[in-house]
Amino acid sequence: MSKSLLIIEDNAQNLYMMRFLLEKKGFSVIEAVTGPEGIDKALRHRPLAILLDIQLPEIDGYTVAKELKKHDELKSIPIIAVTSYAMAGDREQILAAGATGYIEKPINPETFVEEIIQYLPK
Repeated sequence: MSKSLLIIEDNAQNLYMMRFLLEKKGFSVIEAVTGPEGIDKALRHRPLAILLDIQLPEIDGYTVAKELKKHDELKSIPIIAVTSYAMAGDREQILAAGATGYIEKPINPETFVEEIIQYLPK
């Protein structure tokens, strides 16, 4: 089974931090900075999971999640929203769009990888 994770995130600092923490725990990381690039890379690489920011250039994370779930070969891949959207209803909205889980930014470096692992296929 692949240990690669796709991170769709346009903020370089957030991307660096997530990649650093995940690689330290043995995961390989595929990166995308726009929604369309993320969809393309998900289709090409079929990662173990997709970490998805909501506020992205071109198309937002809600739309990306919906598009990812339209592809049969991607339906079983968990999508974990990693976002600063923390208002009432935001969590429900991203889960309704197709995300499996939700992690608020700023991420906690001490618990981030464990939070991701809980959503991975066993």
